[in-house]
Amino acid sequence: MSGKSYQIVHVINNNVVTAINERHQERILVGKGIGFKAKKGDMADPKKIDKEYFLKSKTVAGKLYAMLAQTPEIYMEIADKIVKRANEVLDTTLDESIFLNLIDHISFAVARMKQGMEFKNTLLWEIIHFYPQEYKIALYGLDLVEEHTGYRLPEDEAGSIAIYIVNAEFDSTDRNDAVRMTELIQKIVSVVRYQYHTNFDNESVHFVRFITHLKFFATRLFQDKMLDGDDRDFQELIQKKYPDAYECASKIARLVWKDYQIAIPEEELVYLTVYIKRITTAEGKE
Repeated sequence: MSGKSYQIVHVINNNVVTAINERHQERILVGKGIGFKAKKGDMADPKKIDKEYFLKSKTVAGKLYAMLAQTPEIYMEIADKIVKRANEVLDTTLDESIFLNLIDHISFAVARMKQGMEFKNTLLWEIIHFYPQEYKIALYGLDLVEEHTGYRLPEDEAGSIAIYIVNAEFDSTDRNDAVRMTELIQKIVSVVRYQYHTNFDNESVHFVRFITHLKFFATRLFQDKMLDGDDRDFQELIQKKYPDAYECASKIARLVWKDYQIAIPEEELVYLTVYIKRITTAEGKE
């Protein structure tokens, strides 16, 4: 941290402050005793700065300050490492709200474990198979939690962390969005399995591609951004060429209307048909 200077803006607790650097950029500074007896306008002791964090969103930053005032700063470090790993592995930039969600969830999970309270994630199987990369990142998060707190959280908690990562990938702040997506994907896969009387190879590239399409389909559906083109010739061609797959897609459309009261446009139905045809044809050849 040498060569940098920071003027304290707000003391969050004895070990965390917000400060402005020489470029007038606001940062979160973490270090043992950095906030002890400090006040607004003081210069932060550079020798006490262990970590420096930056958030672009003022709204998220404000909520984070309030959270850190009541939560050990170690959870910020755990969340930061999880996010950095996710951004690298997924080649993306996660929505910053994930910091709030991870800090809150992980700190509560550790507190719950200390009290001997068990947690079961009913969607764990789906999360592992529908979001394998996110789940592996979440397992890395469990390693970090154990390293920093001495508590090994169960794999069910990795499932929850993975869901928060999925939410952040799709710029959603509500954990329930990813839960609904996962439930919908599970329902769609079940419809296809039942109609074609087949089990899919969850490790196959064909299944991964199918699930990837369903992820974006579910995201568009719940964000009211569904595709709605008017290429009637192409739509009729697909219906005639793949009648079984189109019937399966129609069953999915009926299920979505029944469970969510959302009508699937014809263009989305056609794309579903194509992907259903691909996955069922590919699986049948293996």
